[in-house]
Amino acid sequence: MFKTKGMGFVKKLSEPEKSGKTIGLFRGICAIIGGLCVAYLGMTLLIFLLPVTPGESIIIPLLFNTLVWAVAALWIVLAPTKLSALLRSVVPTLCFATLIAVLFFKESV
Repeated sequence: MFKTKGMGFVKKLSEPEKSGKTIGLFRGICAIIGGLCVAYLGMTLLIFLLPVTPGESIIIPLLFNTLVWAVAALWIVLAPTKLSALLRSVVPTLCFATLIAVLFFKESV
């Protein structure tokens, strides 16, 4: 009945790529930035979860940071649509950020 511009944008993002040979700039940027956010937030969450002091527990997350960034970026860039690449960037970032906020405020109170 009523057409909104937002639904057309979501429909355009949810269409699969016509050529599977090119990755595309949008998915590439989502992979780089989203993978970096997921890797650093995951590293921070791992520091909160390890049962040692933060000075001692920084070694393990630093070693795994580049591996996690590469794996997350590959997972994001292999998304079939632009919308799924965007969701693969945003949803884990929000989940990690929420868990870090909950753990930080629980620890500070």
